[in-house]
Amino acid sequence: MIGSKKQLLFIILCGIFITNALVAEIIGAKIFSLEGVFGLKPAQIDFLGYKLDFNLTAGVLNWPIVFIISDIINEYFGVKGVKIISYLTAALIAYAFLILYGATNLPPAQFWLDINSVDAQGKSLNINNAYSLILRQGMGIMLGSIIAFLFGQILDALIFRKLRQMTTNKFLWIRATGSTLVSQLIDSFVVLFIAFFLFGNWPFSQIIAVASVNYIYKFIVAVLMTPIIYLIHYAIDKYLGKNESDDMIEKATYQ
Repeated sequence: MIGSKKQLLFIILCGIFITNALVAEIIGAKIFSLEGVFGLKPAQIDFLGYKLDFNLTAGVLNWPIVFIISDIINEYFGVKGVKIISYLTAALIAYAFLILYGATNLPPAQFWLDINSVDAQGKSLNINNAYSLILRQGMGIMLGSIIAFLFGQILDALIFRKLRQMTTNKFLWIRATGSTLVSQLIDSFVVLFIAFFLFGNWPFSQIIAVASVNYIYKFIVAVLMTPIIYLIHYAIDKYLGKNESDDMIEKATYQ
């Protein structure tokens, strides 16, 4: 049995955090055009000799939720709470990658290949290869993703705590948005550097260029998502009661 509202709150927040982190990693293999979503022409931003468009991993759809929940956990359970869920999530991401890798190496049933031998347009299709291409990510991407995730989360938690101490628990939007903007700046570059520079063949200038475009998107989303943090904060205060909520925030400030 769950002993208190605080324990239930932590379990719910952790469930949302882990689910969104895992889903983001799995769907992240797809790259989509942000301009295409809104029916716009490619941006063609000239940067460091590259023509860049807003081509983003599908994981950006719910990564903002991960960082919002991370800030909420930090708000009520401190840096210690963020570290616990971050280490657990990183381990689960690695576990998920291993299971997916194993699944792609299972021998396919012949009938499955036969009934999926053509696509909706009647073109020849190797469903097993398609399955493997979608679910199997390179070791460099896997390693870069996990390292960037952990580094970004811990940095976000520490900056959040520092800003909270500097503002004496006032101005939630400063500590939430400020910590996310800094941690996402690092995250955007680390994952690409490890996956495509150390393990790939991208020139460093391309890493900087592509990461910059990704960060512009994350910067805008972080600012736009600020009101949602206040809504979640309000809902938790109502659930816990103002006195207990304030007490948890005060204790979390110095954990």
